[in-house]
Amino acid sequence: MAEIGDENTGVEHSSDFAAVPDAFQRLWTPHRLVYIQEGQQPHIDECPFCLAPSMDDEKALIVARGTHAYVLLNLFPYNSGHLLVCPYRHVATYDEATPEEIAEIGSLTQVAMRVLKNVSHCDGFNIGMNQGRIAGAGIAEHLHQHIVPRWALDSNFFPIIAGTKAIPRLLGDVRREVAAGWPAGD
Repeated sequence: MAEIGDENTGVEHSSDFAAVPDAFQRLWTPHRLVYIQEGQQPHIDECPFCLAPSMDDEKALIVARGTHAYVLLNLFPYNSGHLLVCPYRHVATYDEATPEEIAEIGSLTQVAMRVLKNVSHCDGFNIGMNQGRIAGAGIAEHLHQHIVPRWALDSNFFPIIAGTKAIPRLLGDVRREVAAGWPAGD
């Protein structure tokens, strides 16, 4: 089993550095560099929620497609099975969406909840939208709703004390399971 500070974990303990050690551990996440370079918000031509539907479902982490919206896994999940429901159209806020888009986002959210309950046996959900950069939207220019499955025992000290979220399942495995559990025609 890998220990914190072990080269197999991707975590380095500060006592291994030259200079004076501090109390922090470093979890290296180079895949998140896209959110740091040149600001967090992508140019419209590089919007991940506009590009995803043109890609293969497995590569884009898409689990279901509707007429006006689709469902995909969050690339940086809070929990295993963290889904996003996005309209295909590039709109920034809920009030800019059409009634058809809103209805389908709601319908896909309901189906997603049922599927996640069935395949992951979660006990509850956090569901919400961050509207605009100031409200914490990671991709502020493209509307998306979060569906975060929760379990009775999923709270622990890691996020608070260590500033780290443990995700026990790989994205590809979760995508396959959720997509397979999605009812045909929904």
